[in-house]
Amino acid sequence: MTVRHTRVGTGIGELTLVAAGDALTGIYFPGHWHPPVPGTTGEYVDAAGDALFTETVTQLEDYLAGRRTGFDLPTATRGDAFSERVWALLRAIPYGETTSYGELAGQLGDPKLARMVGRAVGHNPLSIVVPCHRVLGKDGRLTGYAGGLERKQRLLELEQPVPAAAGRLI
Repeated sequence: MTVRHTRVGTGIGELTLVAAGDALTGIYFPGHWHPPVPGTTGEYVDAAGDALFTETVTQLEDYLAGRRTGFDLPTATRGDAFSERVWALLRAIPYGETTSYGELAGQLGDPKLARMVGRAVGHNPLSIVVPCHRVLGKDGRLTGYAGGLERKQRLLELEQPVPAAAGRLI
């Protein structure tokens, strides 16, 4: 299994993409809270010469341009059992909707797990594709995001429907 990485420019800044074999395993922002362990991302490759990275870039560009509401990419995460359960819940949050850490903890059977849920959300290795930006504080406030709150706000705004009146000529 070939582990490799690349860096790509996007509408929300440079992203580092990491893959192992045929699966995308990481999407990281500059200054990411929990970046991959040094030496675990393999060799640098040109995204244009790698089919998985090329498709990832295409889907990210389409998402950021409002032409895509989800991702169809082979992915692999390697978290502990609890984190994997949380990340599965993140994948189920519909485009344009949000939830809270407490609501996710409740779905896991114990609202007192909200802090543990927050830790798992913060360690999500597949930012954007596994939509951790859709998780808010219990009062609806923007709370931590590995890519920064400005990016989180931008992603949430991107997912909001355009009011019908906005498209009318006056």
